[in-house]
Amino acid sequence: MLILVFFLGCKTTSKVTEPPARNSDFVLTFGSCNKHTIENLLWDDILELKPDIWVWGGDIVYADTEDMQVLRKIYAAQNEVKGYRKLKSKVSIIGSWDDHDYGVNDGGVEFAAKKESQQEFLNFMGVPQESARRNQEGIYTVHDYEVQQGKIKVIILDTRYFRTAIIEDQKTRRNIANAYGEGTVLGDTQWQWLEETLTNSDADFNIIVSSIQLLSNEHGFETWGNFPHEVDRFKKLIATSKANGTMVLSGDRHISEFSRVKVDELKYPLIDFTSSGLTHAYAKYSGEVNPFRVGEVVFTESFGVVHFNFENKVVTFEMRGNDGVILEALQQQY
Repeated sequence: MLILVFFLGCKTTSKVTEPPARNSDFVLTFGSCNKHTIENLLWDDILELKPDIWVWGGDIVYADTEDMQVLRKIYAAQNEVKGYRKLKSKVSIIGSWDDHDYGVNDGGVEFAAKKESQQEFLNFMGVPQESARRNQEGIYTVHDYEVQQGKIKVIILDTRYFRTAIIEDQKTRRNIANAYGEGTVLGDTQWQWLEETLTNSDADFNIIVSSIQLLSNEHGFETWGNFPHEVDRFKKLIATSKANGTMVLSGDRHISEFSRVKVDELKYPLIDFTSSGLTHAYAKYSGEVNPFRVGEVVFTESFGVVHFNFENKVVTFEMRGNDGVILEALQQQY
């Protein structure tokens, strides 16, 4: 059963009435596209929800540099942002990178400083020096959480380190899809790891974090849709792994939206929840095609919230803005 609940608070600053009680057993908050030089009005609203975790969806900072001293300085400045510093003191923080914290706009496998950038990212995330992540190629990882009611697995993908070249249309200056079968988002090693992780998962819910959108594929910017065979492989894996309650969280776009698709052999639809624009959003947004969209696009600063109810297998997805305004929401039973 799919239940849609819309709170069209995109243009209002008034507090929107809370939806019916969710009986949340676990609360995940996430977001992307954050500049430490712009005031972030959302950290207090995130803290007010008392989340169990905060997940970075990428573009934690905007560095775009091969100079690791510069990158280190920018990460340090982000750590000194008052609201974020308070969040760090109270909430577990995990996440992925995207192109601007990776080091180059739309960057992929070709980025010369990717190994050095990986170490700076891991430093920022507080990953111990003895961690195996310090020696692997790519920042992908998995985090397991267990509460009295059940288990949650958060799978962090790296859509930068191995991603091969994207093709740009010289006339429109927009990206177009590679020929089917050519190129990769994750690379062979990460694909094998993802397949093993999902196949062996006993979690009640499996959350996959991708810095770029999985489903929306016609806007001409970065998306898994630039590699259509990778999208098909992903959907097939979700079905064949039989992992419970699998969903995708994404960022990058400076807009927030829900995308949904029916996957063969999967009892529930696959949802890609994009939450993007913590400090700066696509204010001039005037529309774009997304055949998988559910509801409306939010193009003001916002963050994502995911509430998990284990007993009823219900997940509530929310886009929230300043002062805790619920801009839009979606419920899904798994």
